[in-house]
Amino acid sequence: MDVTYSAVTYIVLALTALYILNILRNWTTSTAKNFPPGPRCLPLIGNLHIIDFKEPQHTLTKLSKIYGSVFSIQMGMKKMVVLAGYETVKDALVNHAEEFGERARIPIFQKIDKRMGIIFSQGDYWKVMRRFTFASLRAFGMGKSSIEDKIFEECDHLTQRFESFKGKPFDNTMILNAAFANIILSILLGHRMEYEDPTFLRVLSLTNEGLRHLGAPMTLLYNICPVLGFLPGSHKSVLNKVKVLDALIKSMYVRHIQDLDVNDQRSFIDAFLVRQKKEERNPQSYFHHESLTSVVRNMLCAGLETTATTLRWGLLLMMKYPDIQEKVQEEITRVIGSAQPNYNHHTKMPFTNAVMHEIQRFAVAAPMGLPHETTKDVNFKGYLIPKGTFIIPLLTSVLHDKTQFEEPDQFNPNHFLDSEGNFIKKAAFMPFSAGPRVCAGETLARMEVFIFFTNLLQKFTFRPPSGVTDVNLNSGIGVSTKPLPHMICAIPHV
Repeated sequence: MDVTYSAVTYIVLALTALYILNILRNWTTSTAKNFPPGPRCLPLIGNLHIIDFKEPQHTLTKLSKIYGSVFSIQMGMKKMVVLAGYETVKDALVNHAEEFGERARIPIFQKIDKRMGIIFSQGDYWKVMRRFTFASLRAFGMGKSSIEDKIFEECDHLTQRFESFKGKPFDNTMILNAAFANIILSILLGHRMEYEDPTFLRVLSLTNEGLRHLGAPMTLLYNICPVLGFLPGSHKSVLNKVKVLDALIKSMYVRHIQDLDVNDQRSFIDAFLVRQKKEERNPQSYFHHESLTSVVRNMLCAGLETTATTLRWGLLLMMKYPDIQEKVQEEITRVIGSAQPNYNHHTKMPFTNAVMHEIQRFAVAAPMGLPHETTKDVNFKGYLIPKGTFIIPLLTSVLHDKTQFEEPDQFNPNHFLDSEGNFIKKAAFMPFSAGPRVCAGETLARMEVFIFFTNLLQKFTFRPPSGVTDVNLNSGIGVSTKPLPHMICAIPHV
């Protein structure tokens, strides 16, 4: 027994040593010639020791000032290239869209979606599913008056909920999540859900907690080194919550399967099931139940996460800058009066439109964007970036680019106004990213946020609770940059 145990021990130690030596050999030889520069790496951990895991975008922004707009960083054994600044990010995502157009492979999302869905899928599957999703979103109202009517309806429910607090402090997180979730659910399911519905509350809770855990340090560490997946931590919490959420999503569309009428498609799920039925004899079809579950979950998460976060930042900033809130309300009164604000009003309200853009620019809901991957070897800005390289388009560096915005670190609506107070577009305004991988719901998100924001400021003035002398603009941990938990007071207009 002792001899056998010793032999096994020596074999394991020898194999481990060989594995480490192989890693070290690859570490010293894997960098391509003329690869973008970056900070000095340590064996095995790379640059992990210099990363602020709570706000990694700040570390990358600082590094861009040292190494330039195209630089490399190594997370564990994985080399990545970071693109910083408007000109560089636009050049890569728009002018070199084919070379930088693939979505990066991230372990936690590969585990969750198995390369399905519309956010982290790749290749032909992504092209087919994105094309179908765009067509379906347009068919069920995106960009049309029909979806605007659904937003108006949700505004009524939202303002009633705000009114119920009678000016007393409350946390608006779940309320706003519910409002935005209902808009996307009206497309996915064909109807909204009541705020008190237990299933709805469970879906919102699972989605919110799952997204929070996705941005936690242990999940980031798992993505860097998947072999650590056996350890407890946030990555396992994410997988458990997704499993439960998927079961709830499947229970939602079971009724659609039973009641499906190919001649009366009332929702995205109906359209998907009709397409599935048409391709049922095709063994290579992408339209199956697992794919539907992934797509619905992706759309639900994307449909409420950044939009709800943007509006939370908007109301928080109005409390921080009451003079700006007052100017928005004056413009609403002058242009709209007591009528229902609609999206067309944004062209007649330059200051409010500028404020909305500045909220998205200043807060940067997705500071590092979603990672890309090169589809081929590419010579870019004087560097050779090999095929399959993990690319981080640092959106915060675009939206805070000093060459594009006079005071990038300050909240200033004048960034989007000329000297005469007219709204001006800025090419560097790309909170939804750019190129072929731009957010599919951008049009819907712009409409939702403007209508919700103007409706709320038409009916309420937002103030911090009594005794709060300063509004905290620091952010919390998560996939998106969210405000820290806080209370607000919605004072109804008499």
